[in-house]
Order: sequence, then C-alpha cells, then structure tokens
Amino acid sequence: MKGDRGSRKRRALLVVDVQPTFCEGGALAVAGGNDVAQRVADFATANRDRYAAIITTQDWHVDPGGHFSESPDFVDTWPPHGVAGTDEAELHPALDDVDIDASVKKGAYEAAYSGFEGVDDEGRTLAEVLDMYDVGCLDIVGIAESHCVKETALDARKCGMPVRVFTDLTVPVSAEQGEAARELLAARGVKLETSEQALLAH
Repeated sequence: MKGDRGSRKRRALLVVDVQPTFCEGGALAVAGGNDVAQRVADFATANRDRYAAIITTQDWHVDPGGHFSESPDFVDTWPPHGVAGTDEAELHPALDDVDIDASVKKGAYEAAYSGFEGVDDEGRTLAEVLDMYDVGCLDIVGIAESHCVKETALDARKCGMPVRVFTDLTVPVSAEQGEAARELLAARGVKLETSEQALLAH
C-alpha cells in the first residue's frame, strides 16, 4: 500500500455488505437492514458529487470452509450466507440506481470480514482500487456495524487514512455488540458521527 495515502484529500464512500442476505428475510438477517439499505441509497444519491468514488463490498462465499456451520456459534461460525451467485449475495435492490464506481467481493474461500480482504472483477484489492481513484479519506456505511463495517474501518485506519463511520447509515448485529464496536473504533481514531453532522461540518 502506498504510504502517502493518508495525505490525500479525495474522499470515497465505502458501502459495506449492503446485501439482502444481511437484511430482513435473508439468511443472516440483521434487524433494520432493509431500512439502512434505503437510507444508504438515498444518501449516496443525494451526495454523489461529494465523493471521488462510491465503492461497494459484498460477502461472496463459494466455499469458505469452517466459516459456515450447520451448528453455528455466531462468533466464529455462521449459517450459510452471501453464497456466490445467489440473489441474496447481490447488492441490495435499494442500491440499483446508485452510481457505483467499483465493487469488491470478499470471502470466496475463507472468512473475510474486512473489505480490504476483497478484490474486484479484475483482481484488484480494495487498497488498489482506492489508489486508482487517488482516495485518501473514507466514509464508511453498511452492514453490520459490529462486524464487517468495524473490521473494514479498522483496516482503513491501519492504512493511515482518516475514517468516518456514519452511525445512522449502519446497524449492528446487537445493541451490545454495536456499543463494543463503537468503543473500539473510537479508540483507534475512527470518527463516529451521523451523516447529517458530517455534512454540516463541511
């Protein structure tokens, strides 16, 4: 990864795992997922000109080994979800009209919580995609705040980037896990604010 990324001013909106598989009616549903999907879509459309790129991530599991289990513990093992090629693994229909610049898929043959573990259709990593758009700052939204949003934000911080997570455009698996995630993110320098607060600040 390029060491100068944190000095760049161009900003991307990173939409993490907004897929039917994580919304009501999906295999690994998170309460409030469908509402978050619509709010993310509305925000992305209304604020498209604020971003150098809008990038999505997707769980896209082909054969992730022990990540799937018929007796999941919901910590390290999970029911099958985000199965590659299924409708549930596609982007949520709410995003159909969003002007998306790039998409990365993660977890084909392993558990992958961070978007930085994914690649696009040309095999480029998320870090390489960000470099393509000369992006150095990230706003992160999506599902779930306590898992893939958290891990993606933490990896972005490891790259030296300023990161904001919009708390009104994400939802945790549980309230307790969401609180723990926010505490960790804040401790690692991630800025937690609502999308409205972020827009008012700029």
